[in-house]
Amino acid sequence: MKRTAYCGDFRENHVGSMAWAAGWVERRRDMGGVIFLDLRDRAGILQVVCSANRLSAADFHTAETLRNESVVAVRGQVAIRDEETYNPRLPTGTVELRADRLELLCAADTPPFPPEEAGAVREELRLRYRYLDLRREQMQRNLRLRHETARTVRRLLEEDGFWEVETPTLTQSTPEGARDYLVPSRVSPGSFYALPQSPQLFKQLLMVGGVDRYYQIARCYRDEDLRADRQPEFTQVDMELSFVEQEDILQFLESLFRRLLREVKGIELPDPAPRLTWREAMDRYGSDKPDLRFELPIVDVTDVAGRCGFSVFHHAVEAGGVVRAINVKGGASFTRSDIEELTGQALSLGAKGMAWIAIRPDGELYSVLTKYFSVGDMEALLHTLDGQPGDFLLFCADSLPVVRRVLGGLRLHLGDRLGLRRKEAYSFLFVTDFPAFEYAEEEGRWVSAHHPFTMPCAEDIPYLTADPERVRSQAFDAVLNGVELGSGSMRIHCRDIQQAMFQALGFSEEEIERRFGFFVNAFRYGAPPHGGFAFGLDRLVMLLAGADSLREVIAFPKLRDGACPLTGAPGRVEESQLSLLGLTLKGVSAPDRPAAERGVPRDMDVERIAQLSMLTLTGKEKENVRRELSGMIAFAGQIESLDTDGVEPTAHVLPVYNVLREDTAEESFPRSALLAGAPRTEAGCFAVPRTVE
Repeated sequence: MKRTAYCGDFRENHVGSMAWAAGWVERRRDMGGVIFLDLRDRAGILQVVCSANRLSAADFHTAETLRNESVVAVRGQVAIRDEETYNPRLPTGTVELRADRLELLCAADTPPFPPEEAGAVREELRLRYRYLDLRREQMQRNLRLRHETARTVRRLLEEDGFWEVETPTLTQSTPEGARDYLVPSRVSPGSFYALPQSPQLFKQLLMVGGVDRYYQIARCYRDEDLRADRQPEFTQVDMELSFVEQEDILQFLESLFRRLLREVKGIELPDPAPRLTWREAMDRYGSDKPDLRFELPIVDVTDVAGRCGFSVFHHAVEAGGVVRAINVKGGASFTRSDIEELTGQALSLGAKGMAWIAIRPDGELYSVLTKYFSVGDMEALLHTLDGQPGDFLLFCADSLPVVRRVLGGLRLHLGDRLGLRRKEAYSFLFVTDFPAFEYAEEEGRWVSAHHPFTMPCAEDIPYLTADPERVRSQAFDAVLNGVELGSGSMRIHCRDIQQAMFQALGFSEEEIERRFGFFVNAFRYGAPPHGGFAFGLDRLVMLLAGADSLREVIAFPKLRDGACPLTGAPGRVEESQLSLLGLTLKGVSAPDRPAAERGVPRDMDVERIAQLSMLTLTGKEKENVRRELSGMIAFAGQIESLDTDGVEPTAHVLPVYNVLREDTAEESFPRSALLAGAPRTEAGCFAVPRTVE
């Protein structure tokens, strides 16, 4: 190809030179004898001037008939634009290419949407034509940012002595917290590989093998419910280190993230990075991934609230629960509708209600709670919460998990509502000392909170089988702006501790051998103390790009139901392929899910819809609403998918007339008549006093 430079790279120092440019036609403006083209490639846009005086008749005719998104190559002289045509919004805005030759490389049909306007197009349509969406400037920036982030990660890790080692993507199925994607084996009928949820076991085996410092930018797969920051296949930066303690890893990670964000985006992280234990994070912020760009801490007021006469508080404390509160500084200006909206949010998070106190600017307390507290207890409550004139105090009383969830969710909601979660601000921290176990009610046993190979805190090892609930693990998370970037831990390298861990998890010897035999046997031959960490490359780039979804930083993502609108995956395969694998489909007669239904949300938030509609729905009614709404969305998709090309538009054939009254113009009521019944007016309008209720 004869291209001299990218379209977006031409500058005034190129003026006077002959050059070739190539790209997509974003816009064509025919001025009669002169045609202006905006030529676009990944670097930007260059103005091309096609004049009938410089081009051959055939080339000028090509310019006259060009469609947007056609691909062309242009030769010409780089020149300074006329000053009145400068475009300060473009880096190339002072130069243009005056064409003397034009080649049409590939003609384009009219696209379903202009790529530069794809941001305003329905997402399912954008992803169906993702190759058009990728031409958008924002997507080009995001992919370049992803590339630069991955390149910088590789360099920084290699500078620190890490080797890049690939691990298998067809492996044994092991329990790691989510469902596996399974791959049937042709040569071993009835047997399956699993796609890796992470390279966890292999990277630990690399430590046993003496690699010492390993990393990999690994593809991982998890069959779990999707959301904005989760995809069924994702990329993580995986690493493992030998002969280290937890503090060594935390210090290394802090240095890595500080250098990475500085080099990629010029972001300076706090030095040192804050650290919270899991319990501190849950108690103060109601989340194990707290957003510290703003405060609004959660404060425990159980002692003083438990003494009051308010039955909700009193009964919660008697049942072993807690009472906690958030002080919203300046929140006394909330209106009735503001408070109702906050109450609805609390209900959607699982609260039974929301008590509150507004402290008016003159210090007066406005709340039903005042009659249930003695003067002394109310003073103690306000002192604990630092309640000042103008503040708004909101409370939740329930079991500890419910209160953490409700106030943690309200804190984030208030942060958004008050504009405290600014995308241009960055807050990084570590959360440590996670619980080693979680109790699975449906299984009736304790399960690993992280994975079965996480080293417990040394002082808690005696309680592995005696009291699993109190055992803390040497596990840690890195959190950026309220998003969990990644998790890590020290690993168990002693066989007796590993055996006690398996015993606490209820694994039989046969199950241990079947699921982990290849792994635990390796530790019989000497394993170094080691630990590791993995962070989501997709999530980090999403935050650095200021995007709201992983789909904006992944080239070809899936929708929330795991469907790919571009390729139609997942789809049926030929019977012959299944037969070769020794598989048959039993009890499956429904055809593939229609494309029109792709994107119908299966986890539709009916609670939120009911709240917005001011409705109280029973469980059966919620299910009916979910089914009806899904059907409506699917029907709309079916209508959209209909081919209406060549169909004549219908005409309204019935006479239209007004059957209610004659259309005669009358004078409007005077303003004075409209306001005659108002108790108070101001500036020619009804005057409504501001109240907080």
